[in-house]
Amino acid sequence: MSAAPSPHRFVARIYYEDTDAGGIVYYANYLKFMERARTEMLRQAGISLSKLDADHNIIFVVGEVNARYKAPARLDDEIIVETSVRTIGNASVSLRQNILKRVADTESLLLEGSISLVLITRQEGDKGKPVRLTDHLRDALAPYTSKETS
Repeated sequence: MSAAPSPHRFVARIYYEDTDAGGIVYYANYLKFMERARTEMLRQAGISLSKLDADHNIIFVVGEVNARYKAPARLDDEIIVETSVRTIGNASVSLRQNILKRVADTESLLLEGSISLVLITRQEGDKGKPVRLTDHLRDALAPYTSKETS
């Protein structure tokens, strides 16, 4: 029996540029951390976003994003963005992305997030139309697929 998939973990540090006038991470910057984490998960899975575009004229775009803020991150905090695949559709991928704060050996939840990515073509005549995920993309994402249903 194979082990349950683990979420991809992306570690980042909070810099002054990430914070607002109140000294906490500006709300929109959490989306940037989530974007970086998704890109690194895809890279680790063997999916190059620039190669998909250059070789196949296809790109992932955000279809929907949801973020529930639980607690703020502050300057110098170390955060971890956990990314796992919830579902893989015909032309879309739904991800869960949670942001945690790490202090010593303890992690606490800062944000519960989810995002839907849609694969579209950039080819003239069909630009913006959804494209079916290839078996290669599905296979590459499979190790990150969570068994949860919510």
